[in-house]
Amino acid sequence: MSGLPKVALSEVAELTGGYAFKSRDYSNSGRFVLRTLNIGSDCSINKRDAVYIPEALCDQYGRFQLQAFDTLFVMVGATLGKVGLVREQDLPALLNQNMWRIRANPNVVDSRYLHYAFRIAVQGSSSWATGSARDFVRRDDYRRLQVAAPPLKTQRKIAAVLSAYDDLIENNNRRIKLLEEMAQRIYREWFVDFRYPGHEAVPLVDSELGQIPEGWNWKQLRDIATEVRISVDPSTIDPSTPYVGLEHMPERSIAISEWGRAESAGSRKSRFLVGDVLFGKIRPYFHKVSVPPVEGICSTDAIVIRNRVPGAYGLVLAIVSSDAFVSEAVQSSQGTKMPRANWRVLEKYPVAMPPQALLERFESFASDTVSLIHRMVTTNRNLRSTRDLLLPRLISGEIDVSDLDITLDKTAA
Repeated sequence: MSGLPKVALSEVAELTGGYAFKSRDYSNSGRFVLRTLNIGSDCSINKRDAVYIPEALCDQYGRFQLQAFDTLFVMVGATLGKVGLVREQDLPALLNQNMWRIRANPNVVDSRYLHYAFRIAVQGSSSWATGSARDFVRRDDYRRLQVAAPPLKTQRKIAAVLSAYDDLIENNNRRIKLLEEMAQRIYREWFVDFRYPGHEAVPLVDSELGQIPEGWNWKQLRDIATEVRISVDPSTIDPSTPYVGLEHMPERSIAISEWGRAESAGSRKSRFLVGDVLFGKIRPYFHKVSVPPVEGICSTDAIVIRNRVPGAYGLVLAIVSSDAFVSEAVQSSQGTKMPRANWRVLEKYPVAMPPQALLERFESFASDTVSLIHRMVTTNRNLRSTRDLLLPRLISGEIDVSDLDITLDKTAA
């Protein structure tokens, strides 16, 4: 098959704008309001700073309800052109303003296929943006956008191939999340609640910071970790050197899977090594704490933290990525519009130090966990790379799957 026929987006899908929900109606529970900030990397949906509309108010917003496999498109502002895909786990949800919901007509197009076809069709379309204060794109321009439209059965086969990669990536992301949750749970049980293996036989004794197991002692974070400041001019190093900016650091996850290159970095940066912990100090409430699987340079808006005690790396990582430590960073940050965490304050954070044997036991577990997370990050990067190579070739018809024997999931159509 050489080249696939194309149709206007309006012929195969409905484009609906979101609603300008009022902040006074927001609640801590109810139906998730999906805003532009909730579209993450690789078209994923996150619940960063999630807000909700009470269920009692939701009936009046039926037009803005999202469904599985709706494609989202940010059509205004700094993130103009960002694309998202709604999945079952993201629902129920309502669509906020500044985005379009692109919903496939199931009689003529597979919803998952349309998502991939739209991603190809929309590349470079941000050049259509107009407006003086805030860039935006006109809906009519996108209704006329041409998308490839092979027969429905072929669409489903293309979607099946590409979705297989996305499903593997999503499965690895779930495993990473479980590993991170397990590590934090064990850290809290052992080092905060003092319910470590063998704790029943060790009495608690009084100390200046409250009761602590006998044989343990209090230290400060600076006793086991230090801030590393090695300034680098990006123009003087290999341009392919990995560069990590705050925009690359995920929220509430140490698993960093994306980074740029030194050639795209501007002013002076900080050098980091494999195993260093990067702590986002600008607006620390975003909880950006990462452990890159590579060495490189990073934004000076990240604190580079390095372990200084043999066997304490796992403990250092668990502490600085914990909710309690991030909360301390938020409370002690300085500045109103752009609050910054201060290492000189954070380095005094109290640390309960166990006997060496228990410290090394936690170190072994934490090191194995980080290694496994890094392996899955590498796997996901390879999966994304392969998928992204296949994507344009499948959508264009350069790779013909029409005659392939592929098991189809018709429920996603």
